[in-house]
Amino acid sequence: MEKLIITVALGGAEVARRFNPNVPTTAEQLAQAAYDAYCAGASIVHLHVYDDAGQPTEDLGLFQKAVDLIHEKCPLIIEGSTGGGRADFSPEQRSRSIEACGVELGTLNMGSVNFFGRPFINAPQDLEFWAKKMKRLGVKPTLMIFEVGMVRTAERMVEAGLLDPPLYFDLVMNAEGAIPGTAKNLLHLVECLPSGSQWSVNAFTPESQLCMTTMAILMGGHVRVGFEDNMYYTPGVLASNNTVFVERVTRLAKEIGRDIASPEEAREILRIPPRVQYNETEGDTSASCQSMGGKGNTRAGAVRAHHSDPSCTGPEWRAGVDVLQRVDLPTQPDRLAHP
Repeated sequence: MEKLIITVALGGAEVARRFNPNVPTTAEQLAQAAYDAYCAGASIVHLHVYDDAGQPTEDLGLFQKAVDLIHEKCPLIIEGSTGGGRADFSPEQRSRSIEACGVELGTLNMGSVNFFGRPFINAPQDLEFWAKKMKRLGVKPTLMIFEVGMVRTAERMVEAGLLDPPLYFDLVMNAEGAIPGTAKNLLHLVECLPSGSQWSVNAFTPESQLCMTTMAILMGGHVRVGFEDNMYYTPGVLASNNTVFVERVTRLAKEIGRDIASPEEAREILRIPPRVQYNETEGDTSASCQSMGGKGNTRAGAVRAHHSDPSCTGPEWRAGVDVLQRVDLPTQPDRLAHP
């Protein structure tokens, strides 16, 4: 069976410390939480950032700072979002994060849904805007599916040339307004996906998350866990950090006999393309990246290098920097070393 990709969602637009005091909010806390999850087996981090008051923000400078701090610690794949911020944010404001240097994936919600007591609007024209922006930037979309009809929306966008197969779906289950997290519903969703697609599942509430995660491991899919989707390790017991969710997934996978994918293996499984050079006006993006605080030689459009040097056994190639620049990362503890 294909290796398992684990995504950790450290916190979200609807997540704050008033719900769980263990939610990381500063760039430094987010970087440490991402690193801890990486050591436990995560290969992707879904990222939101917060202002000084601990409120979710789409500030690109703060997002870039968090990305840079994460990549100083480990080679995780960074996933931005088009779903964060306030309800009155424009499509451009909601997609700021995918512009940051080093972002390789971006969530693309495939329709509107009633979410946390309000409508979560993702209009057709917004989907088209985000899909075109991701294609220009070389960001691979993670297609967020809240109900089965949204799969057909993705297929129509492929037919219109807005999305390129193979597609990567994230099946959101048991959230308010989303499809309930049951075995029957998961099987139905997966059966409806286009041939050749990759898929991951994330489920809200501790009971549903554990059941759907286990099913995904058995079915050959991938999983997403973390505070954004569920703050409770068991019913009524708040999780102490994001890492405990990742550790549980790796234990389950080990018992089942499924190996865990590294970030580089996840890139190959998901066919994440190298980032292309892109600028709204001139094409050379070096100045833009430096002006917004990015440490890479180019902005979000930087070329990503695979491991191509056989002598490179210790250092990792960092996502989001020039293909010729190798970054020596700090010595890592053994991944998956946690009990």
